[in-house]
Amino acid sequence: MKTFPDAFLWGGAVAANQVEGAYLEDGKGLSTSDVQPKGVFGPVVERVPGDSGIKDVAIDFYHRYPDDIKLFAEMGFSCLRVSIAWTRIFPDGDEQQPNEAGLAFYDKLFDELAAHNITPLVTLSHYEMPWGLVKQYGGWGSRQVIGFFERYARTVFARYKDKVKLWLTFNEINMSLHAPMTGVGLPETSSKAQVYQAIHHQLVASALAVKACHEIIPEGKIGNMLLGGLVYPLTCKPDDVLEALQENRAWQFFGDVQCRGAYPGYMLRFFRDNGIQLEVNDADREALKSTVDFISFSYYMTGCVTTDEELNQQARGNILSMVPNPHLVSSEWGWQIDPVGLRTLLNVLWDRYQKPLFIVENGLGAKDKPDADGIVQDDYRIDYLNDHLVQVREAIEDGVEVMGYTSWGPIDLVSASKAELSKRYGFIYVDRDDSGKGTLTRSRKKSFHWYKEVISTKGASLKA
Repeated sequence: MKTFPDAFLWGGAVAANQVEGAYLEDGKGLSTSDVQPKGVFGPVVERVPGDSGIKDVAIDFYHRYPDDIKLFAEMGFSCLRVSIAWTRIFPDGDEQQPNEAGLAFYDKLFDELAAHNITPLVTLSHYEMPWGLVKQYGGWGSRQVIGFFERYARTVFARYKDKVKLWLTFNEINMSLHAPMTGVGLPETSSKAQVYQAIHHQLVASALAVKACHEIIPEGKIGNMLLGGLVYPLTCKPDDVLEALQENRAWQFFGDVQCRGAYPGYMLRFFRDNGIQLEVNDADREALKSTVDFISFSYYMTGCVTTDEELNQQARGNILSMVPNPHLVSSEWGWQIDPVGLRTLLNVLWDRYQKPLFIVENGLGAKDKPDADGIVQDDYRIDYLNDHLVQVREAIEDGVEVMGYTSWGPIDLVSASKAELSKRYGFIYVDRDDSGKGTLTRSRKKSFHWYKEVISTKGASLKA
């Protein structure tokens, strides 16, 4: 019977802006997420007194985290991925001194995890940054923001050095290419050159955080976080194969810089061909040499690319505008389901970097409906996760070093893409709908008991 390694970390992943709520409590400032009530692809809406949005309360994790962590412990979690809301620590982003109430909240959260023997994996910036830094400085388009982020990173490393040993810098850092406001605090109308300059500042800031982590927490490990956007050529036509290579490099480039410490030649050519001249100084080049200890990534689906312009036009408007794979089925949201793609991606990343890998997001969003007994019979989710975990096990057999697996949204939360609660990922059902109605009561879905068994048997209960 194939099982996962004893040291393998099992758990789930959440983000502050999708679960915490309490969006102005205890001195917290406004973040970019707070002014995007319709999600990462939605418009920016200035807040006015008395208005409200679904994320303002979310699932009220800020007040209910002890009970939620108890449920995670019941499933046997050895790891929980969370993020710190930057605006709880520095409300506007440019303060000299941190907000003590914000720091104290995460002390309590990490202590609660420790009480249940759950290892925290902490993301410094998960799809949000202080709105003050966008308004006053122009977001990551400003070089000054690098220093503000480094101050924030050093503050939390120093505060939690005895409680948190596993860190990530920026969530899905390559998403800035598709959602610049969410990724780098730039308007959607920004030019390619402006977006890549902001990305450069963020890559430098990420490397400075790596350096700071190694200084302040010598026994700590810090990784990057990529949106695993693996694409296949639609055909074996050489032009399609080359197109797939280029498309994959568009997101792998972030990993190349964070793992190898310099811009790869193919990106230098891309900048030349597109008339992009980045402002890069010697201090930047030196900073980038501080490389990550491991690579973490999200994986939800694969797609296809082709040089056939007619097919490309038809694909516009799909998520990331990918051509559908005729050999795969899709979820309710049109995301194609490809468990074997996860094994392929793990091998691709391992071959490319030879650094430990951590799957920190993977899951199935669906419109769950409790039955007459109030239980969600989510066999579709069980099937999805089972098939993906079988492929993770195969990748480990291939020789890939995989640190752990944290499924996305172990408890229902507000989705990032469209700020919906109806798109549910959790093993735990939360009674709240898209209009904000509901009791916020938690209940165990069928998948809760399934995942508990997978963890307790180290994967032996998976069905190949």
